Amino acid sequence: MISINGENVEYQGSLTVFDMLENRGFVFPLLIVRINGKLVNRNSYEKTTISDEDRIDVIHMMSGG
Repeated sequence: MISINGENVEYQGSLTVFDMLENRGFVFPLLIVRINGKLVNRNSYEKTTISDEDRIDVIHMMSGG
């Protein structure tokens, strides 16, 4: 089980950050992803795997004025 933005989620098998974002419908272009408090570089989403018990925070960056 992993936690995504405070919600416990069950996943089977291998999961990358890219897969998780796609599966959960995170399509907003300006996202920040942290795993256990550590920032994941956008260029590493397809290579970074999520492990059981990881705490993932997906943050939508917004601009405005």
